[in-house]
Amino acid sequence: MQSKRILLSSFGSFGDIHPYLAIALELKARGHHPVVATSEVYREKIELRGIAFHPVRPDMPSYDQPEELVRLIEGAMDPREGGERVMEMLLPYLRDIYEDLNAVANDADLILTHPLPLVGPIVAQVRKLPWVSSVLAPASFISVYDPIVPPQWPWLYDLMRLSPLVGRGVLALAKIKLDKLMRPVYELRAELGLPRGEQPILAGQHSPAKVLALFSKVLAAPQRDWPANTCVTGFPFYDRRDFFGETELPAGVNEFLDAGPPPIVFTLGSSAFWVARDFYRDSIEAARALGRRALLLIGHERNMPTTPLPDVVAAFEYAPYSEVLPRACAIVHQGGVGTTGQALRAGKPVLILPHAHDQFDNAARVARLGCGRVLPRPRYNAKTAVHELQMLLDDQSYSDRATEVGKVVSQEQGACVAADEIEKVLKAS
Repeated sequence: MQSKRILLSSFGSFGDIHPYLAIALELKARGHHPVVATSEVYREKIELRGIAFHPVRPDMPSYDQPEELVRLIEGAMDPREGGERVMEMLLPYLRDIYEDLNAVANDADLILTHPLPLVGPIVAQVRKLPWVSSVLAPASFISVYDPIVPPQWPWLYDLMRLSPLVGRGVLALAKIKLDKLMRPVYELRAELGLPRGEQPILAGQHSPAKVLALFSKVLAAPQRDWPANTCVTGFPFYDRRDFFGETELPAGVNEFLDAGPPPIVFTLGSSAFWVARDFYRDSIEAARALGRRALLLIGHERNMPTTPLPDVVAAFEYAPYSEVLPRACAIVHQGGVGTTGQALRAGKPVLILPHAHDQFDNAARVARLGCGRVLPRPRYNAKTAVHELQMLLDDQSYSDRATEVGKVVSQEQGACVAADEIEKVLKAS
């Protein structure tokens, strides 16, 4: 196919950036010219891989501004108000985001949108660009036939699954609140001469040309109320930190893994570690009580335990999941969709500690698969961790099912399938 310039728009944590970087790398390998448009803090990460980068406001704090990051993540990880806190990071800058994305779209042949920046669909419509939208987790579809576990009220899942009618009622109430929240989007559309359009967080985020569900079929199957043009691609995997010039596995990781039995890996992904509190201390105590080795991925030096680590415990700021999770006996994580995908691919049983957003729904889906257990983050301590991990490690069915699921996820080629679908839209246009 003739080379095309493809704009990929995203915003958020590594879990929001990595899938698009994986797709960009696949598109580049096919001779295209991908451009990733996102926060300035990711410039080094993206350009290090030879992918063109374009900054889009608002700027996010960098790793050398930990206090500012903690402040932001504290709000974003609130189970009841986290969604609104994230919107507060974006909505005041909506026109800035539009100007930045519209400028780089000037000579693009297609735009691929992430749900969050909100203005991608507007840029596509103003410029009459071929548009492919995407979601990262099943929760984004908000299906009444496969209801989500809402972080605000997890118990509501059991009520909604009784009947699609209940789900429709809940969705109608949610839409009233979302419409008020999305007023700046409607105002921007009106200024640009566009019709009001669908609700931006609901139907308005989906392209009429193609919707890419960037997760595995083991998490969710297409439902009657998903867009008819949805393709479930599998996870597009990428797991390098790429900050501070890092490109390799940190020194000491392999040595620790080689020195004894498979450890329990404890991680809070790429955002929740900023609000780890006693997570790592409790995890060390739990591992010692279980007589297990532990590998802690602490995210930032501020989480390094203050007391010397026992020989059976090692702590690193970051290590690629693809290289360490397959060597674990079990994995404890926060339930972000990127970490969830990596843990499923590793084929190991998991204990998920959902904090907010789609994490509750991802965790519930993994539990329904039989691969793991769920413990809400506020209930996690050394005692509850021992109980849950003992259940996970003593019941062979968790390991057996995790192995089966891991084989399926490993065979999926998310980035390749996503690139195939993008090229189909390009050809059709």
